[in-house]
Amino acid sequence: MEARYIPMIGYAEAWELQKSIVRQISQEERQETLLLLQHPPTYTLGTDRHHEHLLLSEDELRERGISVFEIDRGGDITYHGPGQLVGYPMLFLPMEGLDLHAYLRTVEQAIINWLAEYGIEAGRKPEYTGVWVGNEKIAAIGVKFNRARDRGGFVTSHGFALNIEAGIGNQGFSGIIPCGIEEYGVTSFNDLTRQKVTVEEAARQLLPHFCHVFGFDTPELLEQRAE
Repeated sequence: MEARYIPMIGYAEAWELQKSIVRQISQEERQETLLLLQHPPTYTLGTDRHHEHLLLSEDELRERGISVFEIDRGGDITYHGPGQLVGYPMLFLPMEGLDLHAYLRTVEQAIINWLAEYGIEAGRKPEYTGVWVGNEKIAAIGVKFNRARDRGGFVTSHGFALNIEAGIGNQGFSGIIPCGIEEYGVTSFNDLTRQKVTVEEAARQLLPHFCHVFGFDTPELLEQRAE
């Protein structure tokens, strides 16, 4: 597997990059890939989109410098921004033994295992996708399964957004009803631990956990600059 860290990349550029990599994997021209990165302030609405869960007007969005994209992953609305580790795994899932729900649970498990290293008892809520600490979400997950017709399976895209820096719950998340869930809050790694871990450090620490749960050897995390 190939793993790359991009310090900052616009959402549209990253989306096009994912599509290109998915095509290459589908055609067996590239190995499976994990992109770990940060986005500038962005709201994305998935295929379950409810525009009423976006609480800001167009003027308020412009004032805050937040872009909005309607995209092809599952789920409702979420926020991406600086201080958050976004992961886009593009993995081939063969038809034999295919279990799409198991894929989601495995992504969650990688994050749960990393948090456990710091004594954070994270887990799941049966009715929701993502990783939770008590009644606060620390990682959102929304994916797309792209048909790889020539290979007889799917290639995944989109992925997870893991809150790292303190205060992120009071930043972009305050302008939406995250994933349409009103009754629970949002938290971050640094808020929970009172430790200062950068997004890049979190990426390097999470990578071996991700590789372990999916059965990959851990590759070197290569840094890539956005074009």
